[in-house]
Amino acid sequence: MNVHARDWDAFVTPAEEGAVHMDLAVEGITCAACMGEIERGLSRLPGIRKARVNLTSQRLAVDWDTGQTGADEIVAELSRLGYTAHPFDPASQKDRQDQTGKNLLRCMAVAGFAGMNIMLLSVSVWSGNATDITPETRDFFHWLSALIALPTVAYSGRPFFKSAFAALRAGRLNMDVPIVIGVTLAVGLSLIQTMQHQHHAYFESAVMLLFFLLVGRYLDHNMRGRTRSFAENIAALKAEVAARIGADGSVREVPLSKIEPGDMVLVMAGDRVPVDGVVVDGRTEIDQSLVTGETILHPVGKGDQVYAGTLNGDGTLKVRVSAATGATLLDEVNRLLETATQAKSLYVRLADRTAQLYAPIVHGAAAVTFAGWMLAGADWQPALVIAISVLIITCPCALGLAVPAVQVVASGQLFKSGVLLNSGDAIERLSDVDTIVFDKTGTLTTAEPCLLDKAQLTDELLALAGRLALSSRHPLSSALLKASGALRPFGSVSETPGAGIETTVDGLALRLGSPAFCSVPDAEIGALLKMHPGASVIAVKYGAEPAVLLPLRQSLRQDAVAVMRELSGLGYQLEILSGDREGAVRAVAEELGLANWQAEVKPGDKIAHLEVLKQQGRNVLMVGDGLNDAPALAGAHVSLSPVTAVHLSQAAADAVFLGDKLQPVADALQISRRARRAIEQNLWISALYNVVAVPIAVAGLVTPLMAAVAMSASSIAVTANALRLRWGDGGSTRSEL
Repeated sequence: MNVHARDWDAFVTPAEEGAVHMDLAVEGITCAACMGEIERGLSRLPGIRKARVNLTSQRLAVDWDTGQTGADEIVAELSRLGYTAHPFDPASQKDRQDQTGKNLLRCMAVAGFAGMNIMLLSVSVWSGNATDITPETRDFFHWLSALIALPTVAYSGRPFFKSAFAALRAGRLNMDVPIVIGVTLAVGLSLIQTMQHQHHAYFESAVMLLFFLLVGRYLDHNMRGRTRSFAENIAALKAEVAARIGADGSVREVPLSKIEPGDMVLVMAGDRVPVDGVVVDGRTEIDQSLVTGETILHPVGKGDQVYAGTLNGDGTLKVRVSAATGATLLDEVNRLLETATQAKSLYVRLADRTAQLYAPIVHGAAAVTFAGWMLAGADWQPALVIAISVLIITCPCALGLAVPAVQVVASGQLFKSGVLLNSGDAIERLSDVDTIVFDKTGTLTTAEPCLLDKAQLTDELLALAGRLALSSRHPLSSALLKASGALRPFGSVSETPGAGIETTVDGLALRLGSPAFCSVPDAEIGALLKMHPGASVIAVKYGAEPAVLLPLRQSLRQDAVAVMRELSGLGYQLEILSGDREGAVRAVAEELGLANWQAEVKPGDKIAHLEVLKQQGRNVLMVGDGLNDAPALAGAHVSLSPVTAVHLSQAAADAVFLGDKLQPVADALQISRRARRAIEQNLWISALYNVVAVPIAVAGLVTPLMAAVAMSASSIAVTANALRLRWGDGGSTRSEL
């Protein structure tokens, strides 16, 4: 759609303190320098309060005073800066980013294939120049190289040409401008020298330059592309409509936008609760992992609070709305995620400042070199060749590969240890960690509860209880099923919502459910909980026999104690931050030997605690799996989530670990420290390369071909150094900590 035909004001939403907000997807963002350019450019408009760019999703969030600047003016300013804006839609943006990755891969493949063929032709020319090649044969090879190079540069150079021309039209420079100048001059001068029957041409320099740059850009895009916007995950949890109960008792489905605080809504069995509210009538069990992180269903009844996005069990509820769409806890989780994710972009501002210096320094060095040689009496062609050599030899290929090359190798090592990266810079941030904050449920413990003590159950009663559990959807029933191995359910089973299920076997009643449902005295329950603090309890009753209480609890991961001991010995500060009940958290903390723990913590409180640790100078690794952990995962210095986590938590985390063990957390920290060391070595290699190579190029001691070879060699050097991670010894890392 044409920009002038779009009503941008329709995409504006109210923000805090009378401001308005708009989210845009911005095409053309390739590096941190682009982020800084956009944010600085928009900040110059009157009334702009905040402009934040997310490099990963290419999402721009703008808050401003609508009386001073219009939405059309913001889009026009982006266009003036050389960027194209679209209304932000997660699905459309994902498609655009996927298409960009495919284009980069095609360009890289074409440049690599063409570069190899031109290099084969160049070898013949080099050998012939040293022996007896005829001028006609040399010219033929040069024209053949040109025939391959010209369409290759035109096709594979598109990502750089498009970015550079957009920057120049906007009156600014970016890192792609010197690349385009160097490639264009190398190709143009090579054509001139071919027409003049010169001994040397530099087509392979231009093509190989593009190839290595495309490798770095594709690796960067691929790593960043693994982290997507959280909007699509949030949308999956939000109900689209609500069943509003009218004053006359009639029930009609209406859009959430029509629901107001004070309205009454009906929540049927199996539906997601559409709003925050208080139960007025009904009784059921609700999955409140959004709030507590627990997978265990919570019984709710009249007077209890329920939250949007939570999943209703088998009962029907009438709920008085306390917070409608836009103001629910789910919306607050979304806002926390957005804020935390945008804050993470501050980490790349150092690269922004470096990128700002790179382009003018390179252009200045090449221009001064050309002018200096002309003043020294050199002809314009040799002076231009030397200037091109300076542009090419100072190309940031090694610098661009320094981090991605290590990330790729380290990612492979992490994968072998059961860790999958979501964020490109997670390795660097993992290496900074000095404090680890664990969620309990599903992180330190297994995702599913297990039966702690079945000694009181006879084999017959266990088998009957297991068969009855097959008819239950309660999470605790799965533990009983696992213990009994039952396969055949009873034919006729009745259920009391929020209480339990029952059937008749040989004329006797068989019940499975809450202790109250099975008529168990409170004193007996209290005695069992003293033996198993923090456990959940279900009961089985058959006929006139006394009911049997079954304690169930999510057990610790099998290696949790050993890993905690290892991490503590390495000097990490360890904490537990959980939304679970105090008794359950205390029991786990005591078993692991951890003194720092907090229970019944809400999502906002987790963010606040992480902020306190940050102010104390701590670099926090957050390890969690629940939806309530997602904002903390996004806001921590770095985060890990088990593969059993909800999709939103996996998206918010910087990495995901596989399996039932906790050892991948320790392995991730160990590998990341070795990777960080390799990154620092690569940066030193890149810096020393430029310190040595640039003066040599300025002195005219290298040709563009030699400059391209040197540039390629620097890229190979950093790649080879990264590959050393595969054979590194992790023991040194442990001793360093």
